[in-house]
Amino acid sequence: MNNKVVYANEAVIVCTNNDKEVIAEIDNFKFEQHLDAYIATNRIPMRWTGRVYVGNAHGMEFTTTGPKESVKYSGR
Repeated sequence: MNNKVVYANEAVIVCTNNDKEVIAEIDNFKFEQHLDAYIATNRIPMRWTGRVYVGNAHGMEFTTTGPKESVKYSGR
């Protein structure tokens, strides 16, 4: 059996300045390396810190644990 991990194309992003949460579209995702979060038309490049992804935009800091993952099972 070949199992494949698939990641969602959305993630919850938290603004650390005011603790507001928003769902952002995720692109250019590399597990535990980096991702690009899109809120409306604003791109926020985020880097892995060892615990969360962190990015800065418009003078604010944003964090996320990343997109949810699911396992696709294949085989008989």
